[in-house]
Amino acid sequence: MEEKIGVVEDYFARVGVAGVKITEGGLKVGQTIHIKGHTTDLTFKVDSMEIEHKKVDEAKPGDEVGIKVSDRVRSGDIVYLVTE
Repeated sequence: MEEKIGVVEDYFARVGVAGVKITEGGLKVGQTIHIKGHTTDLTFKVDSMEIEHKKVDEAKPGDEVGIKVSDRVRSGDIVYLVTE
């Protein structure tokens, strides 16, 4: 199962980081997310997150976090939390 937790606001190609705005629920390091968009379909475990260049273990609604991604994502892609 998946639940929507946020949206991609930006993508930083040079460092391979997605800027994600958490809109509902929350996200913790170690959880699995699915980023889905028109041409995007990525599922992976979150290894680390940063807020304002500081590592954090969890993010709550309203937070804007940087998450390292393995492939390109686009603004407007939806971020889902994968629950078993």
